[in-house]
Amino acid sequence: MAEDSDLERTEDPSPRRLEDARNKGQIARSQELVTFAVVAAGMATVFAQGDQIYAALKAVMIDNLRFDQGTLADQGQLALHLYRACHDALLAILPLLGITVAAAVLASIMLSGWLFTFEPLTPNFGKLNPANGLGRMFSVRSLVEMGKAILKSGLIGGIAALTIWHERDQIIQLIAMPPFQSLLYVWHLLRFTMALVVGSMLIIVLIDVPFQLWDYHRNLRMTKEEVRQEAKESDGDPQVKAKIRQLQMQAARQRMMSEIPKANVVVTNPTHYAVALRYDDKKMSAPKVVAKGSFLLAERIIELGREHQVPILRTPPLARALYHHADLGDDIPSALYNAVAEVLAYIYQLNHFRRHGGIEPSLAAKLPVPEELDPGS
Repeated sequence: MAEDSDLERTEDPSPRRLEDARNKGQIARSQELVTFAVVAAGMATVFAQGDQIYAALKAVMIDNLRFDQGTLADQGQLALHLYRACHDALLAILPLLGITVAAAVLASIMLSGWLFTFEPLTPNFGKLNPANGLGRMFSVRSLVEMGKAILKSGLIGGIAALTIWHERDQIIQLIAMPPFQSLLYVWHLLRFTMALVVGSMLIIVLIDVPFQLWDYHRNLRMTKEEVRQEAKESDGDPQVKAKIRQLQMQAARQRMMSEIPKANVVVTNPTHYAVALRYDDKKMSAPKVVAKGSFLLAERIIELGREHQVPILRTPPLARALYHHADLGDDIPSALYNAVAEVLAYIYQLNHFRRHGGIEPSLAAKLPVPEELDPGS
């Protein structure tokens, strides 16, 4: 059962999956939104500049349907005449073309932003698989597309039919109207019908856009195994990371062990904890912890200290306090200055006694270790 649940795409797509899909050209698109934007922009342009466009096209027709005898006899003049007519007509409708193209581009990037990639042009022979084709034919998307087609046909056809039926008497009377009056009526009727059509298309857009966004994220959903695999690839395999941490700890431990021969003293608990201290009054402002460890590592620190003739002192309260409150490589806490100073003074006196003789020094039975720093107090 666990394996079956892992194969179900129940997890939301991760940012990485969404980015990969975008790089492949897979983004949420709504063709209905683009169609609506183009038609609405075109209609608005016609409403706003329809008179200017009409006047410009009328002038083009009047000017270019007049020919003199010389133009008709010269084929070169006819070609030039046709070129000028096309040029003037294009200039007349250029605002309409520009606005509709801009509307198409803006509507295309409205859902998913700007994207330019050649990935969709890469040959994909999997699309030729008949099984995949049948799957697409009977998918949720196909059913929704069929429903949208039926809805569009019903709305647009119904609006056209209702408009014609409502204006049937006026349409029949067009035969008796003067040409310019009939054209004006038809123009107003077309504008009214276009407004109704655009309004009906807005209904389709309000249905299609949420569906496209939902369907896009649904197709990119992930199984739990894919989520785990992506986490491994993003953050690294836990086994590899554990191995890296192990190697890092080994390297740090080796560096720490290499500092023990330079230590001035190793204070112990005696075997539970061991902390090696080093102090150079010319280079350091306070004694530093150059090594510390507990149990087996503490035994190894003591062993290395003895091998290199580093004094080993059994001072349980100080050893515990240093182990718990001083980080490796850092200065000792200021609250332990007095206790460590007594230890170092004892070590200096002991070294002097061993070299020159005299009275053997002794360490105080109880060092000034604050009770709040000693976990064993």
